[in-house]
Amino acid sequence: MSRSQESFNKKDVRNKKEKKRKEKEKKRLARKESKEGGSPDNMIAYVDEYGRITSTPPDPSEKEEIELEDIEIGIPSQDQTQSEDKTRKGIVSFFNDSKGYGFIRDSETKQTVFVHANNLLDDIKEGNVVSFELVKGPKGPAANQVKLVK
Repeated sequence: MSRSQESFNKKDVRNKKEKKRKEKEKKRLARKESKEGGSPDNMIAYVDEYGRITSTPPDPSEKEEIELEDIEIGIPSQDQTQSEDKTRKGIVSFFNDSKGYGFIRDSETKQTVFVHANNLLDDIKEGNVVSFELVKGPKGPAANQVKLVK
C-alpha cells in the first residue's frame, strides 16, 4: 500500500476553504430571504431644515413656498451705495520711508489699510491725519491718492 500524496496540512487547508465557502453561501441565502437589507425603502435618508440626516420624511404641512424670482444664481451685483464715496479719513499708524510703504488706520471702520509710496500726493509720517481713496489691492484693501488733511 502506498501512502496518499495528500499531507495533513493540505487536507486541513482544503477543509477550511470548504467550510468558509459553505458559511458564505448560508449568509448569502439569509440575506436573500430577509427583505430588510436589500429594500430601497430602507436606504432612503432625509435632510431636515437644520442640515441633519434623518430617517423620517419631512412634514408636508411645514413646507415653505419659495418664489422662483427670489432664487439668485451667481455672484450678486454690487450696490451703487457701496461705490459712491470711497474717500475716507484715517491716521497713519506706520510708515517706513526707506522701504516705501506703511499702514493707515481708517477712522470709520478702524480697518488697517496698506499704503505704498507711489500712491502718496504729500509726504506723510506716523500720526498724521490723511484722506485717501479706498481701492482693492492684490492682498486686500489699499489706499490711493493719499494726502494730508490740514
